[in-house]
Amino acid sequence: MAKAATVTSDERGLVGTLRQLPSRTKSFLSDVRNEMRKVTFPSRKEVQATTVVVIITVIIFGIYFFVIDQAIGGGVQWVLHHTK
Repeated sequence: MAKAATVTSDERGLVGTLRQLPSRTKSFLSDVRNEMRKVTFPSRKEVQATTVVVIITVIIFGIYFFVIDQAIGGGVQWVLHHTK
């Protein structure tokens, strides 16, 4: 008997949730629209400036890691060559 009551209780919860779904969806979309009104998008000039900064930073880090890689590789080769 208790088992049947539990199933009935679960069904009511599911039905209640399904009935609330349209209003909750409408509320969610309304909140999304309100938040999107607060968003500011960068201008073309700002995008170009930050893109240049990113490209220069990537080049600098690439050179830095190349130099470090060459130094470590040379050090390892020197140790292997002199330990025979």
